[in-house]
Amino acid sequence: MIVTAWITFCACRGLAKVLLYLSFSNSVPTAWETFASVVSSTGTMGNSCVCREDSDLEDHQHGSSRATRGQARRSRPRDPVRPPRRGRGPHEPRRKKQNVDSLVLDTLAVIRTLVDNDQEPPYSMITLHEMAETDDGWLEVVQSLIRVIPLDDPLGPAVITLLLDECPLPTKDALQKLSDMLSLSSAAARQDALNPAKHRNTTAVLGCLAEKLAGPASIGLLSPGTLDYLLESLAHPTVMLFALIALEKFSQTSENKLTVSESCISNRLAVLELWAEHSDYLKRQVGFCSQWSLDNLFLKEGRQFTYEKVNLANINAMLNSNDVSEYLKISPTGLEARCDASSFESVRCTFCVDSGVWYYEVTVITSGVMQIGWATKDSKFLNHEGYGIGDDEYSCAYDGCRQLIWYNARSKPHAHPCWKEGDAIGFLLDLSKKQMIFYLNGHQLPPEKQVFSSATSGFFAAASFMSYQQCEFNFGSKPFRHPPSVKFSTFNDFASLQPSEKIILPRHRRLALLKQVSIRDNCCTLCCDVMADTELRPCGHGGMCMECALQLETCPLCRQDIQTRVRLIAHVS
Repeated sequence: MIVTAWITFCACRGLAKVLLYLSFSNSVPTAWETFASVVSSTGTMGNSCVCREDSDLEDHQHGSSRATRGQARRSRPRDPVRPPRRGRGPHEPRRKKQNVDSLVLDTLAVIRTLVDNDQEPPYSMITLHEMAETDDGWLEVVQSLIRVIPLDDPLGPAVITLLLDECPLPTKDALQKLSDMLSLSSAAARQDALNPAKHRNTTAVLGCLAEKLAGPASIGLLSPGTLDYLLESLAHPTVMLFALIALEKFSQTSENKLTVSESCISNRLAVLELWAEHSDYLKRQVGFCSQWSLDNLFLKEGRQFTYEKVNLANINAMLNSNDVSEYLKISPTGLEARCDASSFESVRCTFCVDSGVWYYEVTVITSGVMQIGWATKDSKFLNHEGYGIGDDEYSCAYDGCRQLIWYNARSKPHAHPCWKEGDAIGFLLDLSKKQMIFYLNGHQLPPEKQVFSSATSGFFAAASFMSYQQCEFNFGSKPFRHPPSVKFSTFNDFASLQPSEKIILPRHRRLALLKQVSIRDNCCTLCCDVMADTELRPCGHGGMCMECALQLETCPLCRQDIQTRVRLIAHVS
């Protein structure tokens, strides 16, 4: 199941859109080397053709995709905490309206129990969705999310995003009423200073709406009062974090980006980015997001980009930025990753192993839903459909928030307590004994062996992130906090990367390099690397190479099931 929204988008929009997607891959000194590193599927980077979401860099295109994405997500097969939505039947009466605050809290309470793909959505979630079908109901739901989501629940902001993302897009009138009700301003940000939960939830709502809305609607929502409110919210670390994320999402529209930039936000971010290595994990998140924004969005004159000054000399294995979507943020060191989007983003290491005993560690920066573990070359991930590590037969993952082990989209409970910020999660892979062992601060679980019935080689360290989650990887470039007692190898000792392969360029620089690259007219519209020589049967659609076609189960154009793939030899020159 590797068909993603990106494939459909690319196939329908043509090769020009593929170029935009490629702009988000790792870069090298020359334009041609940049292109080669993006599309290469061989070598130490281990990049199999895993097609991802298209990167809509042009604002009107990005806004348009966000607007349609809210409608398209109604049919997603699985989400890490999002069950399939069931609407009312034609003769089923509308559910009796209940107290909206209770419904929101019930949804938050039950969200950790949604672990089965076939589970029915909770009653509270269905009822909230039905309420949000009208303007007044949508406003009630939004106000309740702001009012009752607690500050200390690690899934609180994600549930705000989850509920709003599944609700219908608000009308212009509903947005105007919301703005009037909130009456945002710098003075409003200073009110209720002892109640950061209200402001955190408000900024989370604004960020979610900014991500969903397109063009004029997003511009209208970012009124002078809203901008003043977000800028004034840069006080309490939790509120500060979600205010930064909201400003980032508003800036996906060019007019908003210009408006925010003119507020001299880069001067504030320059101070906050000093928290990127802070021992307080909340401040560390603020530092990470500030640094990312300075590198990618709100450029500060005279500031050196982080990738230009970070020391990568002793790093031989890192997260592979070549085959992730634009929605996952990877630090310039290549060892820290964060997701602030509503999709379930996945990433893997640049190094692949086939034999021996291997170990790596992850430091948990946030304590929400992440599925971290091991994947293989055959693993397929769907970010907008909610499929990640542990959701196929070729990967296995540890989930410390819901206390589960994931394999083949099924879960089972484990005995570890819930993870918390600062915990060290260990991952041991023993290919001689065909087993995986997971550790929490040095305490191990019984070995897991299910994945070896389907895969015995080609293993990567890998992770999937729900909204607002972040962690740091250690592949051996520094001492482990809780090394296992058995003898093991590390990726960093055996992997190798060229200096150019270590560079993770900001998106605007990647695009500038990509514009210098020309691509053949008859190349595959998915990988843009080899010739398009394959036709899908029975629908007859083509425009792709055999390697990419083999990773599809349904046609990206018509969504018809693929029965056979035929290489058209006559088309090869």
